[in-house]
Amino acid sequence: MALGPLKDDVHILFASRILRLFAYGFLSVVLVLYLAASGLSEREIGLLLTLTLVGDAAVSLYITTSADRVGRRRMLLVGAALMVFAGVLFATTRSFLPLLIGATFGVISPSGNEVGPFLAIEQAALADSVPASRRTWTFAWFTLVGSFATALGALAGGGLAQALQAGGTAPLASYRAVVLGYALVGVFLVPVFFHLSPAIEPLPLTPVKERPAFLHADLGLGPSRSVVLRLAGIFSIDSFAGGFVVQSFVAYWFHTRFGVAPATLGSIFFGANILAGISALSATRIARKIGLLNTMVVTHLPSNVLLLLVPLMPNLTLAVTVLLLRFSISQMDVPTRQAYTMALVTPGERSAAAGVTGIARTAGASLAPLFASPLYASAALSSLPFFISGGLKIVYDLLVWWSFRKVRLPEGEGARPSAREADQPSCTGRRTKRLRA
Repeated sequence: MALGPLKDDVHILFASRILRLFAYGFLSVVLVLYLAASGLSEREIGLLLTLTLVGDAAVSLYITTSADRVGRRRMLLVGAALMVFAGVLFATTRSFLPLLIGATFGVISPSGNEVGPFLAIEQAALADSVPASRRTWTFAWFTLVGSFATALGALAGGGLAQALQAGGTAPLASYRAVVLGYALVGVFLVPVFFHLSPAIEPLPLTPVKERPAFLHADLGLGPSRSVVLRLAGIFSIDSFAGGFVVQSFVAYWFHTRFGVAPATLGSIFFGANILAGISALSATRIARKIGLLNTMVVTHLPSNVLLLLVPLMPNLTLAVTVLLLRFSISQMDVPTRQAYTMALVTPGERSAAAGVTGIARTAGASLAPLFASPLYASAALSSLPFFISGGLKIVYDLLVWWSFRKVRLPEGEGARPSAREADQPSCTGRRTKRLRA
C-alpha cells in the first residue's frame, strides 16, 4: 500500500538532509583554516565557534518549540534562510564583528554535523510518517545518508581548495570559495522545503499563542517534560565532550601536527564519514537484539577508547587508522538515541522534545571551543582535547545507562515490522501505550 504524500515527504526530507550535510562537510574541513588565514587569533576563532553554536542553539530553541504551532515547513524555510545569511556574511568579510553577527544569528556548522533547527523538526516529521517499529531503521538510514553526504562534502571542499591553490589562487581566496558554496546550498534548500506537503504537520495544528513556546515554562512539552529535561541534561555532557574534537578542529590538528594538505584532509574525513554512516545502519540490527538504550552505550564506549588513542599514535598512518576505526563504530548511538527520544514522548511533543534535547546538545558543544582552541594552538597541549573528550564521553555513556536502565519503552518500539505494518504510516495521536514521565 502506497503512503501517498507521506512517502513523498520522507523522500524530500532525505533529500534535504543530503544537501545540508554535504554543505556542512564541505565547509568543516576548511573553516578553521579560513578563519586563521583571515587573520583571526586562536582566541577569536574559539569565541567565534562558541558563539556560532550558541546562536544556533538560540535560533533552534525558538524555531523548534514553535514548529508544531506555526508550521514545520515554515520553520524549515527560516532555517534555510539563516544558513544562506551566515554563509554570505562569512564569505564577504574578514572583520571580527560582522563574522560574530553571522555566527550568532546565522546557521553554520564547524563540526560537519547537524546544527540549527532542521534535524529536530525532521525527526518529528519522520516519526509521524513511519510505523513505530520502523522508526529506528528509518533514523539509521537518515543518519547513513547524512554521513555519506558529509563525507562527499568534506572530499569536495578539501579538493576544491587544493585545486584552486594548485592553480595559483591564494589560500584565503580558495577557502572563501568553499564558504560561498556553503551559502549556495542553503539557497537550493528553499525549493526543496517548498515541496513538502501539509501531511508533515501535526494534527490538529495548534493556533499560534500570544507568546512563543520558548517563553513558556513547558517549552512546548506536556506529560514527557521531566524525562525530556533529564535526557537533555545528560546529552549536553556528550556534546560538550564532542565540542573538543569537532571536525574543523581535528582537521586543523592533522594539518599542524603532520602537515596534511586540504585535499588529503578531505579524503581522510570522506573515509571517516562513510564508515560512520555504515556504523549507523548497523545499529538497527543490534538494537533489535539488545534494545535501544543498550545499543547506545555498548557501541559508544569502545569508540571513545579509540578517540583517546588517536593522539598517542607516532605517525600519520597510525593516527588516521585509529581515527577511522573510531568512526566505524562511533555513530551507532545516533539513530538509536533519536528513536529512543521519539519513543519516550507523545506524538504532539516530538518536535519540542527533539528541539530541547538538540538544543541542549548544541549548548553543551558551544562551550567547548573556548577551552579547546588555546589547547590546539599549543604544540605541547594540542593532544589534550582528545583526552578530555574521550574521558567525558565515557562518563556520559555510564550516566545515561544508569539513569534510564529501568525505563520501559512502549510496546512495538524497535521490533521487526510485519509486512502489513511496514506499509502503514503511524498517525499522530494513535499511540495507545505511552510512557508517563
